[in-house]
Amino acid sequence: MNLASISFSYLKANRMSTALNLLLLAFGVSVVVILLLVVNQVEDRFSRNAKDISLVVGAKGSPLQLILSAIYHIDYPTGNIKIKDARKVMKNPLVKQAIPLGLGDSYNGFRIVGTNHDYFKHFNCQLKEGKLWEKTLEAVIGSDVAKISGLKIGDKFAGAHGLEDGGHVHESHDYVVVGIMQPNGMVTDKLVLTAMESVWAVHEEKKEETQAANTDSTATNDDDKEYTALLIKYRSPMGAVTLPRLVNSIGNLQAASPAVEISRLFNLIGIGADILRFFALAIICISFLSMFGVLYNALKERQFDIALMRTLGASRLKVFVLIIFEGVLLAVLGTCLGIVLGHSGIALFASFYKQAESQISAVVWLSEEFYLIGLAIFAGFLSAFIPALQAYKMDIAKILAK
Repeated sequence: MNLASISFSYLKANRMSTALNLLLLAFGVSVVVILLLVVNQVEDRFSRNAKDISLVVGAKGSPLQLILSAIYHIDYPTGNIKIKDARKVMKNPLVKQAIPLGLGDSYNGFRIVGTNHDYFKHFNCQLKEGKLWEKTLEAVIGSDVAKISGLKIGDKFAGAHGLEDGGHVHESHDYVVVGIMQPNGMVTDKLVLTAMESVWAVHEEKKEETQAANTDSTATNDDDKEYTALLIKYRSPMGAVTLPRLVNSIGNLQAASPAVEISRLFNLIGIGADILRFFALAIICISFLSMFGVLYNALKERQFDIALMRTLGASRLKVFVLIIFEGVLLAVLGTCLGIVLGHSGIALFASFYKQAESQISAVVWLSEEFYLIGLAIFAGFLSAFIPALQAYKMDIAKILAK
């Protein structure tokens, strides 16, 4: 029999202790894997969605709230800003691009975003079918919106006031679906995009004013109309020095840096993740200590078996390697089981919580997971080293004499 078959036979003969060690180790590893998958994918999506957005301009309030609402669409806007104030920023020579946003309505929980075609290009969106909006009340929907709502090209729907279900429905202003976007893993998958004039028209009190809407949002001379936010891209690094101060000095405007606010957010989230990671690592350490105890105590029960192996020709080194192999095998099996449980947990969560299905994937494999296997091999070696050393030094003559 070789080392592998002997080790498997021993672990099989001690099913209870083997199963307990495997489950304890697997539970700790699964928690670490879930944290790695969630934090890595969330950070990646946050970074990709905020790429090339130097500054967000909106109404005064919480800078983080402004970033979350304007870029990631996961919070309420801080308010609206007058177009006449927004134009002072948009026409600044330090601004390379300014994308206006109009928020406040939704459809079945999906946010309706009034903007222009630059927003579509900025997020590198591609059409799966249809075309971009050209007229008022034409809309392009994200892949998740189409999948969950069942909307198709030519279908009509009415938006509701507010960013959650239950708001007042604008029944007299139906949007027409003219395009469906391909999935790109960005925030646009969950959005309904339309012209700024569509948002203004839906909220206009007079019918003739809605019919006078123009598809060029910068062409309107009505300074009473409002934007919710502007997504700014600097023309040069000098913009980062002077533009935020200029924006904050204009009326009700405030400037928020995505890089600064998201870094602050992840510092706050990181505290909770670090605490969970600490407990997971503590569980892993306890499992390896338990493994050491099992191997050490088992050595006393196996003294005669090991002495018999030595008598039949097994060398000291082979006995040493056998004990080490058992520790490493148990550690690797527990770690692999934990990785599988971690990915299964993510998949199960996504299946129950549909909103997370397109945000967090269970089929993503991280390099850190392979490091966990390497760490398991090393930890398994350490936990088995002392029992293996004792087996190596064992006096077989004394044992057989007993």
